[in-house]
Amino acid sequence: MWLTAQLGSAPSLPLSLRGSEGLYMVNGPPSFTESTSFQRDSGKNCKAVAFSKDGSLFAWCNGEKVNIVDVTNAALLRSFDLPKAVCLEFSPKNNVLATWQAYTTAKDGTAGLPNLQLYDVKTGKCLKSFIQKKLQNWCPCWADDESICARNVNNEVHFFENNNFNTIANKLHLQKVNDFVLSPGAQPTKVAVYVPGSKGAPSFVRLYQYPNFGGPQSALANKSFFKADKVTMLWNKKATAVLVIASTEVDKTGASYYGEQTLHYIATNGESAVVQLPKNGPIYDVVWNPNSVEFCAVYGFMPAKATVFNLKCDPVFDFGTGPRNAAYYSPHGHILVLAGFGNLRGQMEVWDVKNYKLISKPVASDSTYFAWCPDGEHIVTATCAPRLRVSNGYKIWHYTGSLLHSYEVPSKEEMWQVSWQPFLDGVFPAKAVKYQAVPSELPSAEPKPAQAYRPPALRDKPVTSSKLHEDEPPQNMKPQLGSGDKPLSKTALKNQRKHEAKKAAKQECTQSSASQNAPRSAVPAVTSGDPEVDKKIKNLKKKLKAIEQLKEQAAAGKQLEKNQLEKIQKETALLQELEDLELGL
Repeated sequence: MWLTAQLGSAPSLPLSLRGSEGLYMVNGPPSFTESTSFQRDSGKNCKAVAFSKDGSLFAWCNGEKVNIVDVTNAALLRSFDLPKAVCLEFSPKNNVLATWQAYTTAKDGTAGLPNLQLYDVKTGKCLKSFIQKKLQNWCPCWADDESICARNVNNEVHFFENNNFNTIANKLHLQKVNDFVLSPGAQPTKVAVYVPGSKGAPSFVRLYQYPNFGGPQSALANKSFFKADKVTMLWNKKATAVLVIASTEVDKTGASYYGEQTLHYIATNGESAVVQLPKNGPIYDVVWNPNSVEFCAVYGFMPAKATVFNLKCDPVFDFGTGPRNAAYYSPHGHILVLAGFGNLRGQMEVWDVKNYKLISKPVASDSTYFAWCPDGEHIVTATCAPRLRVSNGYKIWHYTGSLLHSYEVPSKEEMWQVSWQPFLDGVFPAKAVKYQAVPSELPSAEPKPAQAYRPPALRDKPVTSSKLHEDEPPQNMKPQLGSGDKPLSKTALKNQRKHEAKKAAKQECTQSSASQNAPRSAVPAVTSGDPEVDKKIKNLKKKLKAIEQLKEQAAAGKQLEKNQLEKIQKETALLQELEDLELGL
């Protein structure tokens, strides 16, 4: 039976495929045949598809109706007359289907009809309609148990309880809430909200526990920053911390075309930190390990670095540099894929996370899409329109590097979307990591390396290799206990330097106190005779010393806050003031 997951037998692993050939289903590994249970919808106008979170329901819009089928038997459950729907999403427990279509106003300028509908899946009744003008963040957000649902309305977050959309149960009102994200998992639900800065005030992200929204004091945590035109907020699976990627549209230093990004860590216990990334350049991707205690960042000018950090924001493992701009943890968190898609050549590095060993290095050229199969063993890569309109198709891989299946659409046809059927956690148990490539009937998909052009005069001479960049090798950053003469990790070196700096400062302090305790004739004290002036001179010197320390921190690569930068800017004025006071002595 189609897409059936039965106890005691491994569930099949189907994919939905949407494109100019219509909408159809393909059985995943090991058969890779088109499903005969799901009747292909051959229309060329399929705008949207959605699986429910547990994979038991499937919905699609074909330009005439929105249909919902039961995945286990392909029976049609519901059909709605919504020819213009372009977005669909199920609530986590499958009680509600949300649909969205473009908002339009009447010709005379009067307000248009509500374009966001929420339907009861069991009865087919429309529970509520809203006006939702923007496509961005169109869908309301539910807690995993559906006890809470929230949406952003005119810079407020409105909360509904138990899918009763006629009553607003709570409101979170801050000045111009731009975005919010609900925490995953069990109650109590937490909310991360982002408020952009204005008129010199910083942007900030705050964490709240629903429904405690009584001002800044009720917040679980708060982090403010200046360099942010937009942010991306990422909860870990256990809902204990949020990673915030803060981005500016323009890099004022002119160093990057991508603008400027910083990465911040905020925990629900109130702790926060700026994640120090050792290489300058864009942040391409940041992902949490499903275990919630580590995250991986891909960053820096090409060739990019990739580093795994722990919850103290200390580096755990550095993958060195390479042609990559994305990271993907397997559903069980035991395997990590680093990849270079888009304008890169599609090289993938598959790593065993526990032992930090490289498993395979397959190449999926021209890929625009990547997704792990819920079984944690298989991967799909695809080339889809409109990103690329030629050579559209998909490939299914085993993580050991074997290409198991490849399909390319006929010429003049396009593929728009590929989706695995989801399964709930626990359906597929984690398996031991393999290093030996699994058998495959298909040949290796590794493309032949392109030969560099060589002028005729050099063609008979030996090739000399020249690289623009020397790739950095991977290195374990964990402190090595009892390592003897082993080289220290970067964190250990940093701590050692701190310790040495403290020691040096202590010695300097001892020397200065010794000089102060020396006979007065040795170091004559210069005073103005006016205690007030002496006090001012002392304070100015104290401020200038603090500025010197800030400048040293900035030179060491530390990102300073706005008020600290303003202090540095006052240095010239303070020096002038000190000079004037001392000249008056």
